[in-house]
Amino acid sequence: MFSRPPAALRGFRSKLFVPGARAELFDKALNGVADALSFDLEDAVLPESKLSARADVAAALARAAAMPRRPLIIVRVNAPGTPWFEDDLRALIQPGLDWINLPKAESEADVLHAARLLGDLEAAAEHARPIGLLVNIESAAALQRAARIGAAHPRVAGLQLGLADLYEPLGIARHDAANVHATLHALRMAAAAAGVPAYDGAYPDLADLEGFRAEALMARRLGFAGKSCIHPRQIAPANEIFGPSADELAWAGRVDAAASQAETEGRGVVVLDGRMIDAPFVQRARQLLQASRGVNP
Repeated sequence: MFSRPPAALRGFRSKLFVPGARAELFDKALNGVADALSFDLEDAVLPESKLSARADVAAALARAAAMPRRPLIIVRVNAPGTPWFEDDLRALIQPGLDWINLPKAESEADVLHAARLLGDLEAAAEHARPIGLLVNIESAAALQRAARIGAAHPRVAGLQLGLADLYEPLGIARHDAANVHATLHALRMAAAAAGVPAYDGAYPDLADLEGFRAEALMARRLGFAGKSCIHPRQIAPANEIFGPSADELAWAGRVDAAASQAETEGRGVVVLDGRMIDAPFVQRARQLLQASRGVNP
């Protein structure tokens, strides 16, 4: 039976977009401080540059595979149904790739189609480590089906929100925090139902770092695991906001220790500092401790 790829358990706090047509940026990004890189072959590359960008990204993956320590490596391919989709996958199946970012997914069928292609290509290339899928939710129909999309295949490593593609055709104001909160909440509930992490998308205003922080904090309070960055200056606040604080880790450690003692004694409920701690609190504490060790539960 197919199990979730090991890289799917890693996750990220920050993911930096790297345009696939800007090969001069690749090595600097590979040696940067983002938890993950997303080389973009879709929106960031004009049709006439698709083939050369694909070759440049494939070469960067080979360099990444040789690095002793490297970010989580993701490539946003062109969407299913485009002339480039299958050739993108074929060129990228190599050891330096961790996840494919699947854009414009509308249903479980899109995920299953990508998963089948990846399986066939991995088998042909004798690629031993399964590649994960980070699936973009970018339309009203996809948001409505997001829980089913997230649960469609064990390769799905997370759901990622694309607010520009979702909002612009519908005339929804991105600057309205209530709109953003409602959409983030809907995606987080869908991801939870599917049993996968939710990742926030990019914040478009490069000059508005406070706006980026505010949106990232909103996502963090809703339980999102990380956020996309479109400029290196956004990486540090993303890492800070989506990483557990020292106080959270200290509390989680105390909850875990108290719960472990209670389990040894056959008790299901713990009282810690006058507060009743039962299974949901213990689960969350242990998730935080796992995340602090570089494992995304």
